Amino acid sequence: MAVKKVALACSVCGSRNYMVTKKPTRTDRLQVKKYCKYCDSHTLHRETM
Repeated sequence: MAVKKVALACSVCGSRNYMVTKKPTRTDRLQVKKYCKYCDSHTLHRETM
């Protein structure tokens, strides 16, 4: 069985920089402050489908 992954997209520029595993227990979308190499700063990244 393959592991399902979702992307984390930058809320400023929209680039999808990170991939995380999808957990069935998580009901809300994941939001994490991560470094975006395109914005050159730490921004909020949200889980995309």
